[in-house]
Amino acid sequence: MNYRIFPKTGEKVSLLGFGCMRLPVLDGDHTKIDEVEAVRMIRYAIDAGVNYVDTAYMYHGGKSEVLLGKALKDGYREKVFVADKLPLMFLKTSEDVPRLLEEQLTRLDMPHIDMYLLHDVREKSWEKVPKLKVLDILKEKRAQGLIRHIGFSYHGETTAFFKEVIDAFPWDFCQIQLNYMDTALQAGVEGLRYAASKGVPVVIMEPLKGGKLTDVLPEPIQRYWNDIDVKRSPADWAFRWIADFPEVLTVLSGMSTFAQVEENIQILSNADANALTKEEHSIIGKVADAYNKLTPYACTACKYCIPCLVGIDIPGLISLRNEATIFESAEKVSFSIRNFVRPVPSTCTACRQCEEKCPQHLPIADIMAESAAMFEQPKQSS
Repeated sequence: MNYRIFPKTGEKVSLLGFGCMRLPVLDGDHTKIDEVEAVRMIRYAIDAGVNYVDTAYMYHGGKSEVLLGKALKDGYREKVFVADKLPLMFLKTSEDVPRLLEEQLTRLDMPHIDMYLLHDVREKSWEKVPKLKVLDILKEKRAQGLIRHIGFSYHGETTAFFKEVIDAFPWDFCQIQLNYMDTALQAGVEGLRYAASKGVPVVIMEPLKGGKLTDVLPEPIQRYWNDIDVKRSPADWAFRWIADFPEVLTVLSGMSTFAQVEENIQILSNADANALTKEEHSIIGKVADAYNKLTPYACTACKYCIPCLVGIDIPGLISLRNEATIFESAEKVSFSIRNFVRPVPSTCTACRQCEEKCPQHLPIADIMAESAAMFEQPKQSS
């Protein structure tokens, strides 16, 4: 495993971080983690050199923290940095900060959390931070030894606002979304380099765009990959593009299968900064352009938008909407929605509460209306 240095302490951090948002589940229910397999995967990764694991209060319906605590028994806790997040969306008073932290420590069954992030920092949620004295409280908790390092996870709309947040506090680290399709989304490459210039190491999330860069490939994408002499998997290309930035501390991957764990360990054990050639960067740029032209809506299936008030599977429906365009499968999607998907997109009441939670700032209500018009009516014969 390759490692990079956490500048504040000089400790080594594995280039691959294990994200606990997409653990294996039972019966397709994201709240029912397959505990035996998840523990096996996490421990295998740690035995192979991974020493950064990331979870959050709401992952897997609140079950991810509990699972991680179980996985890190038997001496595994001492081998890793544990990252967890304070859910800003649930803060109403200053008292909620220590209350939620204590709940998380109980779920994890640990005396302290190494890397503690403000979760879902964006323009609106950031207003709570000074108002509720969140950072002052976290500094106290750090002094008490309940947390070691304070950071934030960014989902804001602009790089400019990201820079404002970076400059607002002496952060120990931060976390941003970045992949070769979304170089200017949210913080983007510019934000990555700005944070590094301020001495703030950066953790990367969504390097595979929620798996979109490694799923079944549209023909134009496969053609681009076939054009290069160096043969790598789509995941290999995506991870190497991220690893090429020396400013990156670690790359989180939400792994759902044991095979993904094995593949990602192999890739990031052999990926280095400034290693890609100009030709390889050119090929990746062409693939990004092709994907961006094909994909209508940049959903990463993070599930922040659910539960929906009327029960709609929002990420699932957006995925079907995208598939209809990318894979030219509108008729199949229409058949699936009419016959198998419940509730259907026309059930949406356009309350737009989901849009306030969406890290990608998608117009979800409009997408549901568009999908209803496209897919719910049987195709009329002429």
